[in-house]
Amino acid sequence: MTLPFLPFSKPTIDEATIAAVGDVLRSGWITSGPKVQAFEALLSEYFGGRPVRTFNSGTCTMEIALRIAGIGPGDEVITTPISWVATANVIIEVGATPVFADIDPRTRNIDLDKLEAAITPATRAIIPVYLSGLPVDMDRLYAIAAKHKLRVVEDAAQAIGSQWQGKRIGSFGDMASFSFQANKNITTGEGGCLVLNNLEEARLAEKYRLQGVTRSGVDGIDVDLLGGKYNMSDIMAAIGLGQMANIEAITAHRQALARHYFAEFGAGFEAASGAQLPLAAFDTSNWHLFQIILPDRGPGTRAAFMTEMATHNIGTGYHYAPIHLFTMYKERGFGEGMFPVAEKIGRLTVTLPMFYAMTKADVERAVAAVKAILVK
Repeated sequence: MTLPFLPFSKPTIDEATIAAVGDVLRSGWITSGPKVQAFEALLSEYFGGRPVRTFNSGTCTMEIALRIAGIGPGDEVITTPISWVATANVIIEVGATPVFADIDPRTRNIDLDKLEAAITPATRAIIPVYLSGLPVDMDRLYAIAAKHKLRVVEDAAQAIGSQWQGKRIGSFGDMASFSFQANKNITTGEGGCLVLNNLEEARLAEKYRLQGVTRSGVDGIDVDLLGGKYNMSDIMAAIGLGQMANIEAITAHRQALARHYFAEFGAGFEAASGAQLPLAAFDTSNWHLFQIILPDRGPGTRAAFMTEMATHNIGTGYHYAPIHLFTMYKERGFGEGMFPVAEKIGRLTVTLPMFYAMTKADVERAVAAVKAILVK
């Protein structure tokens, strides 16, 4: 019997949320309105009362955060080469210069020693990325930022529900950006939010997301900065409200699935296969992704593995190709050999199935296929 296709990611939208979206559509108010306000209030509560503003993507959130921080031409911003390309693109969007620091081979996040070594007099900010939902060492990160008087824009796109020392990511620190894109732990279809430090930053965020407009009631409007069109709709917010109702269960289930992955792979898997499992940070990470690093068997290693997994009717992905090797970044002076750890991991990383509707039997099936391919 052929088992059904097991994707590497799949959103879960319950019937109550679908009904709530229908209510919004029937209401006649489908752009930013009361649902957006309710979603922002719920997110603020989740992040310990900090101001939160929602947007139509988790990319513009980072760009706006940099603008709020005053980052622009002549400034350098340090980030990781292993992320979705948006993390670096937003630095260029504001006119600043992206600077990469290589990654830690175990956490696969930015190497904080290399980050500090990359700081120059032109450095103004850091964008750390919490790959797969695993935070960097937050104590060390913010010690470096304080020492060098740098702003931090946390690319926490994958990290809602993750923790550091028992505190939720986003509930402390500087600005934190989250994504609600379709494969994230909670989704609004597309969208994102920005957690801010105070109401002054929140008001700036509001202006940047809607053409720089300052509203003043019956006396009309004014525009005092260049903004864009980045607002979230009530349709999206209705989905987000339904998702947030289950955030604790979603996080707990993903952590349980991660534990089961490790149990099924067993203590001898890495030695037998030559592959590398992720860091076993069961309670710190929200386990947005479950990724392994393949044994290097020459050119085409990952493509061959993913093709073989497909013959088992199991979907895989990879996150991410090194940003500095994209054509646009090569044209800016980056090239092969500059960040060897990122280049190796970017070539050999594979994402296995991980989503809320998965069962332990699904995990067992995925692990059995991996072992059949890698353990000879």
